[in-house]
Amino acid sequence: MVETSARLLKLLSLLQLRREWASADLADRLGVARRTVRRDVERLRSLGYPVESTPGVSGGYRLGSGADMPPLLLDDEEAVAVAVGLRTAAGGSVTGIEEMSVRALAKLEQVLPARLRHRVAALSSATVPLTGGGPTVDADVLTAIAATVRDSQRLRFDYVGHDGNWSRREVEPHRLVNRGRRWYLVAWDVGPSDWRTFRVDRLTPKIPTGPRFTPREAPSGDVADFVARGLDYALWDYRASLRLHASADAVANRLPSSIVVEPGDEHTCVIHAGADSFEMIAVYAAMLDVDFDVLDPPEFADHLRKLAARYLRAALDPPDQGGDRA
Repeated sequence: MVETSARLLKLLSLLQLRREWASADLADRLGVARRTVRRDVERLRSLGYPVESTPGVSGGYRLGSGADMPPLLLDDEEAVAVAVGLRTAAGGSVTGIEEMSVRALAKLEQVLPARLRHRVAALSSATVPLTGGGPTVDADVLTAIAATVRDSQRLRFDYVGHDGNWSRREVEPHRLVNRGRRWYLVAWDVGPSDWRTFRVDRLTPKIPTGPRFTPREAPSGDVADFVARGLDYALWDYRASLRLHASADAVANRLPSSIVVEPGDEHTCVIHAGADSFEMIAVYAAMLDVDFDVLDPPEFADHLRKLAARYLRAALDPPDQGGDRA
């Protein structure tokens, strides 16, 4: 009986390890016949585990979702990771999740072996969370958005911009990104037909969701980097957009990571640069040594005209003998 119980636990652990198993593979891993695997699967089902089977010669098993939450098997590293994650969530940025996280953590720590409790306690005592400030997000909003990402369904929502004005948006949601205490949705905005980043605490989803869509390739290949660069750009006091007469590949590695580079054709690209002053943006443009056009704002074009006049005077006027200009 002890051997059977241990084998059931090992079978359950294997089923939780990956989505689907061939019957023969399970038999090999457990060191038993395939008919024994079938009997053990039936025992798991009688205990409330929703084990689904695939018919056929090469049929197999997978652990499905049921009406109730069955017990889970975690190895040492997984248990520590879950405990640490719950401690972090207890002071996190999702509204209402703090109390649930504390309850779940209490249950987990009650059954953790002493060696694992010491590891979790050591990590907790050595770290100090950064508390206070920042908006929180309703957990229901996060799960609703996550469902549209998973199912590739269009999402409609009301959105309040940084200027306080609201608008109705329809997007193809791609990924949720957490940065600090804020959550962001990266999505293809159907209206302007472009990738956008939306703060989740500023949006109110509309039900029902929209039709299904075919997911697009991620912006810039790295969603987290896309969000980080966009946020870095938005934080600067001075910003400008320039069309460079050079390809994105030719200039991307020569610019700070905070500058957003949008590929154009093989001869042009557009950059969105931010800095503490227009002077620094002019330095970025000058060090590339390529022709460019100012797209926005007009104030940056005015700054370049003044700068060009100063450089022209320096190039044309001979210096005074005493080193002073008249």
